[in-house]
Amino acid sequence: MRRLRARPGNGASGGVIYETLGVPTLINAAGTVTRLSGGIMAPEVAEAMRQASLACVDMVQLQAAACRVIREATGAPAGIVTSGASAAVLLGAAACLAGLDPGRMNRLPEVPDGRRAFVVVRSQRNMYDRALVVAGARIVEVGIPDRYSGPGVRDAAAWEIEEAIGPDTAGIYYLAQAQSRPALRDVASIARRHGLPVLVDAAAQLPPACNLKRYLDEGADLVCFSGGKAIGGPQSSGILCGRADLVASALLQMLDLDVDPETWSPPAEFAALAQLRGLPHHGIGRSCKVGKEEIAGLLVALQRFAAADPAARRESWRAILQTIMDAAGGDDLRIASGPVPMLAWDVGPAARGLAARLLAGQPSIACNMGRADDGVLLFHPMALTPAHAHEIGLRLRTLR
Repeated sequence: MRRLRARPGNGASGGVIYETLGVPTLINAAGTVTRLSGGIMAPEVAEAMRQASLACVDMVQLQAAACRVIREATGAPAGIVTSGASAAVLLGAAACLAGLDPGRMNRLPEVPDGRRAFVVVRSQRNMYDRALVVAGARIVEVGIPDRYSGPGVRDAAAWEIEEAIGPDTAGIYYLAQAQSRPALRDVASIARRHGLPVLVDAAAQLPPACNLKRYLDEGADLVCFSGGKAIGGPQSSGILCGRADLVASALLQMLDLDVDPETWSPPAEFAALAQLRGLPHHGIGRSCKVGKEEIAGLLVALQRFAAADPAARRESWRAILQTIMDAAGGDDLRIASGPVPMLAWDVGPAARGLAARLLAGQPSIACNMGRADDGVLLFHPMALTPAHAHEIGLRLRTLR
């Protein structure tokens, strides 16, 4: 193998590092999904990561700086950078299970007193909520999602969540989606009556940028966001923000704690840790650790995302999609509305075959298959450059 070199590329194909490694690049019109390596970072974000790599820092102090930036962007009392949204869910669950008790932190995923249940609405179950179980939680499902299965229009009601709460309940998990029921405000009201935290998984709920504050305003105690999707940070980054004591607990369960306790003191941003009777050992979240480079990149990306004009951002995405349409020609393409506009190609039963041909071409083009059953292929703009868009349009023209 040739010596690895990370020289910049031409902007359309990326750096030559992939060529040196023998890994073909692709055009990602599926969206910022992890299996396709996410999106393309802005130069300022990549530069922040490069600069962060050139020196060493105390990670607690760096997370304290992250807390200040996240606090400004979200309005949360505290926040930390995690190694993705799934890690944020795991760490948030661990914080709810252990609180500020170092003994409980040491025992996770075991919970000797059995207070480990998370109430979850059945229609909000997903493959990512296993992060709760990894932390030591037991999931208690409530509600019958008739509106999804077809026999009716009902879903879980707030009273069903309250009925499921018992002495072993540690918290409530809520998956933030437009269709999620019951309303978060109602769930949070129930949780407050019982002194329980609400952990909200909002991994992909950006844009709009106002969602950075929305879920906390509606009563969530902890909120998890992906850093590598709309925010535009490193793919292996995420945010956990919310109640200061729970965020501090989550941080402590992620840190390298191989230190002399007498030399360790928490910064003001995590003042709640000063009340601990001692330091735990490496926590359940040790595998969720995040590097200095990811923290630096995520913070720059978060500030860029929060400061950007939403209308201008949306228009830039529409321009990408218009470039595809202009290059493709024809009248079977339309821009579908939504938080992120997408280009819809209505091709009927040929959808999966055409998607396979797009993937097999040179360069490979990955489209979004979310509506393939309806005979529609979608093209998501978030990970595309204008050059990518033009290439997609030309390919679509040849496939007609």
